[in-house]
Parts: sequence; structure tokens; C-alpha cells
Amino acid sequence: MPARAAAGSRVALVIGNADYKVGSLKNPVNDAKAVATSLRGLGFEVTERENATLRDMLEAFQQFSLRGKSADVRVVYYAGHGVQVKGRNYLLPVDTEIRAEDEMPRKSADLNEFLDRLGAIKQGINVVILDACRNNPFSGSEIVGPDGRRLKFRGATPAGLAPVEAPLGSMIAFSTAPGGVALDNPGDEHSLYTKHLLENLGSPGLPVELLFKRVRLAVAKETGRVQVPWESSSLTGDFCFRTLRGGTCGAER
Repeated sequence: MPARAAAGSRVALVIGNADYKVGSLKNPVNDAKAVATSLRGLGFEVTERENATLRDMLEAFQQFSLRGKSADVRVVYYAGHGVQVKGRNYLLPVDTEIRAEDEMPRKSADLNEFLDRLGAIKQGINVVILDACRNNPFSGSEIVGPDGRRLKFRGATPAGLAPVEAPLGSMIAFSTAPGGVALDNPGDEHSLYTKHLLENLGSPGLPVELLFKRVRLAVAKETGRVQVPWESSSLTGDFCFRTLRGGTCGAER
């Protein structure tokens, strides 16, 4: 029997950061635009940010946390650089000028803190999709500051993001396993992860757990298991991005 899916109001926050001063990326803005378009077609009210500064990101997270309180489904998609420091995850704005890892909390967006805010909303569900960890932009790198000085990063942040336990009623989808690096796929208009996400996002009745399983298998196969997406889920209800008639999700096949 098909299961009734979470229904009602749907809101989404979509961010694509590509134009970094260090470690610029090709695809995140394209990825974000395509995901935003797909989500709008699936009934989401979408807030979209491209090449967001730290102020842009913090304001967007704050506003979304407040607006999401009245929504039944909250989806967040982020494409860009993400790093971990001492077990906490940070999403990097395009204007970042970080020279040492102890500057990270002041000059980037704290993912763990944002997830805590979403988890504090006691009704509805959260789906957070992170196409980050495309490489560690600070590993032995240097940037040119606004005054022309060459700034070298001090510290040794591990590759990729640290594991995160999803709050109750939430699913967090990572483009690669904890500590892994995701491929930007510069030869295509989308990253490998987002390409396969877009292929499955609008599948009628596809439960979200099966959707990300399909994405994981496709990315792992295409990369020879170099990149294996990963999820952390504490969902307690059923959800699919495109429901069947009657607002239901189909059974896994």
C-alpha cells in the first residue's frame, strides 16, 4: 500500500557558491539554479542565493529558520566549499579570507548551528542536501587579500565534512562520505552528485530514502567508488518530492 506523504506548505533555501578568491569552482551556481527550478516545479517556495557573502549566508539562514517554522516541509540545498574543523562543519562564503583554522567560526557559516535551528522546529520535516567538500581550498594554499598581500592558510583541516547526526524529523544528504572529497565535474554543467539528484528529484512517488539510494549508486558507479554519497536520517514520516495522486509515496521497488 502506498504511504501518505508529508503534505502542506513547502519552502526551500538554495545556495550556490562558486566565485571564491581561493579554490574557485565551475558548477555550483549552475547546480543551484537547476535545483531551484526543479523545486519550484515541485511546489516549493524557493529562496535562492548565488555567490553569497558571509553576511548573505547568515541572513539567509536566519530568515529561513524563521520562515520555516510555519512550513510542513523545509529543504536546504548548498553547493560550494565546505570544510571541517575540530569536528564541526563550516560552509564557506565567497568572500572568505581565512588564514588560520581558528578564524573559521567567525568567517564562515556554521552548519551544525544551522542544523540545530532546524531541528528545534517541532513540526514538519527537514531535508538538507550538501553538495560540498569538493576539495579543501586551504590545503597549502594562499590567496591575495584586498590590499595585495599574499595570505597563506595555517592549520590542517581534514578533507571533507565531519559526520553529522540528523535531528529528529530530518534527513541530511552529503555528496560524499564523511572525510571524502566530491568531484566538481568541470567537463559538465553540473557536479556528478547534482546531475544524478536532478535526474531523480521529480520521480513520481519516489520515497526520499530511495531517491538518495539511487543517487548514491549512480555516483559510486560513475566514479568507480571514489565518491560515495552518504545520508544521516531521523525521519519519522514518509516524504517524496513528487507525490502520487492522493498525496502518497509509492512503495520501494
